[in-house]
Amino acid sequence: MSPYLVIIPTYNEIENIDRMIHTVMSLEKNIDLLVVDDNSPDGTGSAVKSLMPQFPERLHILERTEKNGLGTAYIAGFHWALSKGYEYICEMDCDFSHPVDQLPRLIEKCENGADVCVGSRYVGGVVNVVNWPMGRVLMSYYASKYVQFVTGLNIADTTAGFVCYKRKVLENIGLDDIKFRGYAFQIEMKFRTHRKGYSISEHPIIFTDRTAGTSKMSTKIFREALFGVLELKIKSWLGRK
Repeated sequence: MSPYLVIIPTYNEIENIDRMIHTVMSLEKNIDLLVVDDNSPDGTGSAVKSLMPQFPERLHILERTEKNGLGTAYIAGFHWALSKGYEYICEMDCDFSHPVDQLPRLIEKCENGADVCVGSRYVGGVVNVVNWPMGRVLMSYYASKYVQFVTGLNIADTTAGFVCYKRKVLENIGLDDIKFRGYAFQIEMKFRTHRKGYSISEHPIIFTDRTAGTSKMSTKIFREALFGVLELKIKSWLGRK
């Protein structure tokens, strides 16, 4: 078994899942893949299962009965990964917005000392985003600045969802206490990692907006991130988890 795993949550990703699986399986580093599917009505889960015989012991699926948020999908995947003994556990979207070929680079930074490595759109003050309208780029960039200011996180891309974690981090940050389900989940994971004293590195990537399938972003998810950051900081002042 490989010590490396990438977790990809899916809901209606039939247009991307076949190509994504083959892309991960063809990487220079042997990285196993766990798809966490939230009962996609478009047949995403069935597509994964049909490919599993081609990649025995490397391609896995965790099927959930309903769509219940990005955060809970990742937490379920993290618990699965820990139970199977993986040492380096990554997270990534299914829509090819994250550059799959950079997965080995994130893992290598963790192998060389970092506890967590974030694939960053904004490291060094450079905005590396393709196919987003300028308004969305600015909103995302300044949202990360806002999170940095409120939380004290020294990370340029605080909302990034392309991340590699060492096993010990996931074992010790209290996965079952994480509250947020949307993109605030990504912030809370990094905040808890920082509060535990683990080191977080960033690796520059070029983020490309999806060209197939439908975005899961919503106003509700954005509000959760905006106000959830304040809640995280206030609870940390009060000494709560």
